[in-house]
Amino acid sequence: MRRRPARTRSRRAAPGSGAAGAPAPPRLRIGCGADAHPLRPGRRLVLGGVEIPHPRGLAGHSDADVLSHAVCDALLGALGLPDMGARFPALDPEYLGRSSLWFLEDVMREVRARGFEIVNVDAVVLAEAPRLQPHIEAMRAALAAALRAPGGSVSVKAKRLEGLGAVGRQEGIMAQAVVLLAGTAA
Repeated sequence: MRRRPARTRSRRAAPGSGAAGAPAPPRLRIGCGADAHPLRPGRRLVLGGVEIPHPRGLAGHSDADVLSHAVCDALLGALGLPDMGARFPALDPEYLGRSSLWFLEDVMREVRARGFEIVNVDAVVLAEAPRLQPHIEAMRAALAAALRAPGGSVSVKAKRLEGLGAVGRQEGIMAQAVVLLAGTAA
């Protein structure tokens, strides 16, 4: 029978482990969100709070800004809260035609009230047309301003689906977002 060697080192708490005198590690929360709306004639096309010239816009109760909605849902998900549809019901006349940046600002007030701040936002818009690259910087800046976050913490990308599916056939536009929140409140 083999004997285990005697331990000579004492066990110490790892730095940041919350041991007496050590600072508690930051609370981190990750959330993801997605949204999609159909394109319709007679509507403005708004993405990330930026109006983009196009003969069709996104259909919806508000301005139907799928990018802002995806970021909202990612933030709500990081907090463990219900999505935008539950928070801002589509049939409520209060939200008819409202700017989606207003929703984003409202959700950010909730984020801060719960003791969190944005570490970063990474979002992608999936659209066959129009070409979004010339508008990316304006979208990123508008989102960062609504979130009251440093511009460098917000990333927006545009991708085409090369003709695949409803988005590829130019029937609609979709967006996805991931957020990382940090908070130090217990």
